[in-house]
Amino acid sequence: MSAADAPRLRLIEARFCERPVKLRLPFRFGVVTLTEAPQVFVRVRVKLRDGREGEGVAAELLVPKWFDKSPELSHEDNFNQLRASLALARRALIAADENTPFGLSAAVEAAHHAECTKRKLGGLVASFGLALLDRAILDALGRLENATIFDLARANRFGLAAATAPDLAGFDLDKFLGGLAPARSIHVRHTVGLVDALTRAETEGRRLDDGLPESLEEAIAAYGHAYFKLKVNGDPAADVERLARIASVLDRTSPPYFTTLDGNEQYPDIDAVTGLWRRIGEDPRLARLRSSILFIEQPVARSHALTKPVESLSGKIAIEIDESDADIGAFPRANDLGYRGISSKACKGFYRALLNRARVAKWNAEAGSERFFMSAEDLTTQSGVAVQQDFAQALLVGATHVERNGHHYVDGMAGAPEAEQGAFLSAHPELYTRTNDRVRLAIRNGQAALGSLHTTPGLAVGPLPDFSAMTEMPPKD
Repeated sequence: MSAADAPRLRLIEARFCERPVKLRLPFRFGVVTLTEAPQVFVRVRVKLRDGREGEGVAAELLVPKWFDKSPELSHEDNFNQLRASLALARRALIAADENTPFGLSAAVEAAHHAECTKRKLGGLVASFGLALLDRAILDALGRLENATIFDLARANRFGLAAATAPDLAGFDLDKFLGGLAPARSIHVRHTVGLVDALTRAETEGRRLDDGLPESLEEAIAAYGHAYFKLKVNGDPAADVERLARIASVLDRTSPPYFTTLDGNEQYPDIDAVTGLWRRIGEDPRLARLRSSILFIEQPVARSHALTKPVESLSGKIAIEIDESDADIGAFPRANDLGYRGISSKACKGFYRALLNRARVAKWNAEAGSERFFMSAEDLTTQSGVAVQQDFAQALLVGATHVERNGHHYVDGMAGAPEAEQGAFLSAHPELYTRTNDRVRLAIRNGQAALGSLHTTPGLAVGPLPDFSAMTEMPPKD
């Protein structure tokens, strides 16, 4: 099979609904401490050339101060930006001519980003709307063809091509996709936020006692984590002290552990990040932790992260972009400056992730080494639709570990009706567990079992969420 054989379809309807999500613990990343946010659910109807029609879904949290970190904007302003992106993407896709799933997205991508720019919506905001609709369309196609997302990928049933990534012209995408071998489990990389308690003693006097871990050491005991993502905040001295406190917990674990550092754009330039790396190397308290660090994620603000070379540090420790990944051309630009990696996030785009993974394969083959890489990151994806689709994308790009934080900061499927929780538990009995009358993500020996995603037609979802238990998204057309 090849891209030329992919089915043609049209988007004929798309609805957006929301459900409030309250965090059980505050989560601080970069400049924001998050305590609640809406989750948007996308429900589409597509029509194939042969006349068959079917539904698909996608979901994502409307996270403030990540897609656009402007301090002048309120959380509600950020929510409305993402709602506007969805509405604009829907308008463009419904107006588009019949095409393959990827062709449909590629045909509107440039114009959609341009329209968002006119409305002062940045590249990540623009990517959000198209990413969710792309996923829902793929889910619909898989349900119609009774094929999993892995089946669709291996046969390139979505028609992936180099149309939006001319640097991949001549690269055999069909062969690349046909060779994918998604795993059936993945390590969960636990996020340590900037205000997270590190020990149980730090939680005394303010415990929730809801049956879930409330500190780093409790999370390790409960889930058996070996992978961790550590947030840093742009102040080298304070960051080193915070890392030393984290190390005092991690160093008590007997198996090897692995970490990544997430700068969340908090450092002014690569020289300042290099200073942090030097301090880490000089501090004996951080000897084991330093040896565990796999890469540093987006330490420099997106406004100038791609303006200067970073080889002075990337020759010592791999650096990847995350927030700078605002369009399909970002990774080649970053590569030219010495960045070695890029993050995969479902909220940035399914097709972008696969094309960037193809770039990794191409560049590593040319270099004759595994110099370039792709990581799998999380934007507080919630149990159910969102986390399952993000897991599937992580498997497709070959990740062996993925940052997960939604299950730690939110109590399972807390906002979903009982019947919806039960349906997801029944469809994915290894991925979820029921404790304290709540369906929650199951993490055993530091891993999530994803075998059920390999038998679920569509984009790894299965049961439909209860749309009657949501509210319609405020109109933003």
